[in-house]
Amino acid sequence: MKEDYYETLGISKSATSAEIKKAYRKMAIKFHPDKNPDNKSAEEKFKKAAEAYEILSNADKKSKYDQFGHQAFQNGGAGFGGGGMNMDDIFSQFGDVFGGGFGGFGGGSRQRTVKGSNLRVRVSLTLEEIVNGVEKKIKVKRKVKAPGSTFSTCSTCNGSGQVTRIANTILGRMQTSAPCNSCGGAGETLSNRPKGSDSQGLMLKEETVQIPIPAGVVDGMQLKVSSKGNDAPGNGICGDLLVVIEELSHDKLQREGDNLHYDLYVSIPDAVLGGSKEIDAVGGKVRIKIEPGLQSGKILRLRNKGIPSINGYGSGDLLVHVNVWTPKTLNKNQKNFFESMKEDEHFTPKPEKSDKSFFDTVKDMFS
Repeated sequence: MKEDYYETLGISKSATSAEIKKAYRKMAIKFHPDKNPDNKSAEEKFKKAAEAYEILSNADKKSKYDQFGHQAFQNGGAGFGGGGMNMDDIFSQFGDVFGGGFGGFGGGSRQRTVKGSNLRVRVSLTLEEIVNGVEKKIKVKRKVKAPGSTFSTCSTCNGSGQVTRIANTILGRMQTSAPCNSCGGAGETLSNRPKGSDSQGLMLKEETVQIPIPAGVVDGMQLKVSSKGNDAPGNGICGDLLVVIEELSHDKLQREGDNLHYDLYVSIPDAVLGGSKEIDAVGGKVRIKIEPGLQSGKILRLRNKGIPSINGYGSGDLLVHVNVWTPKTLNKNQKNFFESMKEDEHFTPKPEKSDKSFFDTVKDMFS
C-alpha cells in the first residue's frame, strides 16, 4: 500500500505551506544523492519526499488528495507518474526550495533541466463510462524534436543553463544565478535546424494517446499522462498531457457524489394495489417491487447500484424517488368512483410515524 504523503514528510494534515516546504527541505537535505552516493535506499526516500511535496505544495492537488487520496492520481494522475520519476524532474522543479541551485553541498551546481510545456485536453464521459471505467484514445498535436535537429553546448553558460552575476552592494558582494538568456536554461543551442522546425528544433506531430480512466472520476477532475506534452529542446524532458474530465448528463439519472437519483412515477392504482416496475439503472434495466399502499415521496434505496468510489471504498446507492401520478382529466365513471370514495375511511389521510415528512426525508438523505 502506498505511503501517505503526510506521513512521508512527517507532518499533519493541518500543516501550512511553509511547514510543508520546511519538512520537505529537511528530508531532501538528509537523503540528497550528493550526501548519500550509491545509496539506493536514500535515493528512494529522496524521490518519495519529492513526490509528496509535488502534491502537497500545490493547493489544487492537495485538495484532491485530501478528498480522494492516491486514487485521485491513478493512471498517471499526478506526481511523477506513480513513482517512475527521474532525478532531473526533481532538480528542475524544486530547486527553489534550496534558494537557487539544487546542487551538491560542496558549492557546486547541477545543470538545470528544461521541461517542455504541458498540453491540456478535455475528455467527455457518459455516466456508464464513469461507472465502469474506460480507456480513451484521443489525437493530440504535440511538439516533438524534428528529425535531424542537432544541438551544441551553449557558449554563454558553458552548458550549465545558468549564468552567475556578482554585484557590489552596500551589504557587500552579492552573487545571483538566473537562467541563461542565450539557451533559455537548456544548456544547449540549436546548431542544425531542419526544414519545417521552429527556432528550438521542434515540429508539430499528431499522435494518438491512450488514456486509461478509472471508475468513479468526478466532473472537473484532472488526470495527468506523463511525458505526453510538448518536447523540450536539447536534452530536456517532455511536458505532460493534462486530461480534464467532463461528465455528460444522463436522461434519467442524476448524480450526487457516488449516489444516483431516479424519479419514478406510479399511477394511483399501482400505488394502491402494488406490483412491480422496471426502471433505468447504469448498465441496464432493474425491476423493483412496489408494496401496496405506496406513498408519494417514498425513497426506495437500491444498495451498491450507484457509482464506485474513486478511493475504492465500495459503491454508492441508487435512490428511487416515488411520485404518485394524479390524473388531470377523468371520464364520468371515473369521477363518480372518486366522488363515492370521498367520505370512505380508506381514502382519508392517516399518516403513520413510518411515513416521513418531506423534511425528514431530505434530512435522512444527507445524514
